[in-house]
Amino acid sequence: MGQTPRTLKPSASERHFFGAELRRFREQANLSQARLGSMICFSADLVRRVETADRFPSRQLVQACDTALATGGALMRLLPLLETKRGPGRSAAASTSLGDSAAVIASALPPSQSGIAERGEMVKRVPFQPGVLDRAALDWLNARRVSGLTTLSRLSAASGVSEDDLVSAETALTMFRQLDHTHGAGKVHAQVQRFIEGELNRLLAKTAVSESIGRRLYTLAAGFFELCGYQAVDTGAHGLAQRRYLRALQLAQAADDCSYGGYLLAVNVGHLALHCNHPETGLRMALTAVTGCEAQATPAVRAALHAVVARAYARLGDEADCLTHLAVTEKQLARSRPGDEPKWIHYFTWAYLADELAHCFHDLGQPSQTQRYLDDALVALSPSHVRRLAIDTALLASSLAAAGHIDEACATAREAVDHAAKTASYRCLQRIVDVQIDLDPYRGEPEVREFGEYVRHRLPLAAV
Repeated sequence: MGQTPRTLKPSASERHFFGAELRRFREQANLSQARLGSMICFSADLVRRVETADRFPSRQLVQACDTALATGGALMRLLPLLETKRGPGRSAAASTSLGDSAAVIASALPPSQSGIAERGEMVKRVPFQPGVLDRAALDWLNARRVSGLTTLSRLSAASGVSEDDLVSAETALTMFRQLDHTHGAGKVHAQVQRFIEGELNRLLAKTAVSESIGRRLYTLAAGFFELCGYQAVDTGAHGLAQRRYLRALQLAQAADDCSYGGYLLAVNVGHLALHCNHPETGLRMALTAVTGCEAQATPAVRAALHAVVARAYARLGDEADCLTHLAVTEKQLARSRPGDEPKWIHYFTWAYLADELAHCFHDLGQPSQTQRYLDDALVALSPSHVRRLAIDTALLASSLAAAGHIDEACATAREAVDHAAKTASYRCLQRIVDVQIDLDPYRGEPEVREFGEYVRHRLPLAAV
């Protein structure tokens, strides 16, 4: 009797992701591990161990699998992601325990780069500049939509970007997003940057074989810069995040993708402005996006845009306008059909909306409503989305503190610390700091003192 294949967690590591992709290609070809092994002149046991993430694959094995499974080089293009983690010479960031957030954040980039800590601090000091966003939003709103093919025709290259090239890069982007959700940007952002500087730039330097491929390429590139911007937020580099998001907006415009451009302007740039305590700027970005793309946007995209408008009004204390736009969000989401939506908006579900509602009511000072929606959001969260678990659990603790439920707030805050300690995320640390500030009026209570000691022991970077 055959063994049940080991369940892989693609978000756990690059090796797990590679194993899952190899298994997927093998099963698509309707081959057993033994049959594939005989075709590539490697043992079935080695194929099994690579698929189950117990062994790093050799370059020869990966090349042979690509040929035997006719992947078009998709597995070889994942190999550089694995090689950064291979063997005794791997970076300190790869071998550091995720439980030690201080060590993880300190070693997020390869230590072989001299002065990297100093450069990292310089990047963090680049300020968020809200003043430049109005011009960027106006340019996006007024720009003529230029065909992606027209843009691509200016490029020169000997060979074209193919469907297989795009599928491979899209697979890598999916993997990076999963790893980011699980481990936080401090663990992943250097790898994303290397992929952009290598494989993505190689594709952008080519000519697409068709207009549709060209548009997909620019949308894909926008997705990578969006992720880079999000990771910059997650490492505390808000000025860098702003630049990455604006680059993504330019790429979406080159792809002639109005909906994605509006999404980037509202959900990414608008949320960044809110995160940096510029709610008026965030509101202008979101309203500009609604004006510029609502007619072309699908229901889920419209829901996401209006959710940011609601968040901005909540931060400004305008409950009436906040509730108005939340009602629009709910109406649009009810009309959404996943099959008709772009893939990049599939995350915006009722559970995600519950998270948005909770943040709105928290900013409006309504803890009971905040707790109601956070309960819904947390129940639906995947265990692999550790950063979101940490942030939402910490927000729940803050709302319990605001309601005067100190014992429950401290117990919930401990759970948030446990989640945050598994990540390398500045945002998680910030939320744990916020919880301590919210509990400060009760610092004389033994539960609050014990929680403070727990933070100092478990997550010292967040101790206040």
